[in-house]
Amino acid sequence: MATVLVVGGGVLGTMHAFAAHERGLDVTQLEADLEARRASVRNFGLVWVSGRAVGPELELALMARERWEQIAALVPAVGFRPDGSLTVAQHPGELAVLAAVCARADAARRGIRLLEPADVAAVNPAVRGPLLGAMHCTRDAIVEPGRVLPALRGYMADRGGYRYVGGRTAVEAGPGRVRDHTGEEWRADVTILCPGAAHTGVAAPWLTDAPLRRCRLQMMQTAPLDERLTTALADGDSLRYYPAFAGPEAEALPAQAPLAAQWHAQLLVSQRAGGELTIGDTHVYEEPYDFAVHEEPYEMLSARVETILGRSLPLVQRRWAGVYSQATDESACVRVVPEPGLVIVTGPGGRGMTLSPAIAAATLETEGVLP
Repeated sequence: MATVLVVGGGVLGTMHAFAAHERGLDVTQLEADLEARRASVRNFGLVWVSGRAVGPELELALMARERWEQIAALVPAVGFRPDGSLTVAQHPGELAVLAAVCARADAARRGIRLLEPADVAAVNPAVRGPLLGAMHCTRDAIVEPGRVLPALRGYMADRGGYRYVGGRTAVEAGPGRVRDHTGEEWRADVTILCPGAAHTGVAAPWLTDAPLRRCRLQMMQTAPLDERLTTALADGDSLRYYPAFAGPEAEALPAQAPLAAQWHAQLLVSQRAGGELTIGDTHVYEEPYDFAVHEEPYEMLSARVETILGRSLPLVQRRWAGVYSQATDESACVRVVPEPGLVIVTGPGGRGMTLSPAIAAATLETEGVLP
């Protein structure tokens, strides 16, 4: 039996471990923290097909969406819900973008259609604010980011051939070998490094010239809402952010509001299984990042949610910042195979939760990875 050593306990590393384990390989997974606490748990839990770029990225997203459903059948604790999404239009220009996208040839594959304002309530009765229309996507879904990683690890551990070791920082790596900060050596046939946003860590020698940047975002979570959001939500600013909406209609959108432009903000809302709303987000690319979170964008995003829902939000209970790694070219991630038996994978950006099952499957099919 081939053995695999995965370094990184986030969703990308864990999906690589899961994909290898499903292929009957013996897997050891190392994580610097005792439990992953970075971008993989600081997100919306969205499996987001609607916004993916035409071409390879969309194909990967559709593959990943199918894979998520299969994983959920095996591991229900990941909290997969095929809730879909509503992207709302509150300005004529936003409605024009949505109409153009819903008229494209790939609309059926994405599961998208344009709704009149009167039809929105039938899809999500909690949306009661003034709208010009909305795009409904039935292919978008939600998982529980706080549950995904332990659920997948538990499933693998119960079946044997898998070990998770937290609190071990890799300081040296090569094909089939890793040395951690305690001096312990780990051996396998294959090493898969999934360093996340740690571009200067153990994977640094192979990422120096990679097309990568880091992005810092702010998010928040409310107390439970007293009604169910039957879909995830996105606002018109998301049309500026997601590549699926690119085109002349998007280019004709009016300038973004100054505060939203300052923070490169868009609104996304997903509801947790317990009823809480996860709300965000902002994007800051210039480093060094501020150590603090800022209240202004939180207030702006809260007000926008309240406009869409037509009601006040529950009390915000948690605020946080996170940093993810993002490929700066059109690739879904950066994958480097410097020599047989060693691969480095990072840079999915905000697509990590969505694409990780498909990225992991593609890694194991890449020449030079498995013996």
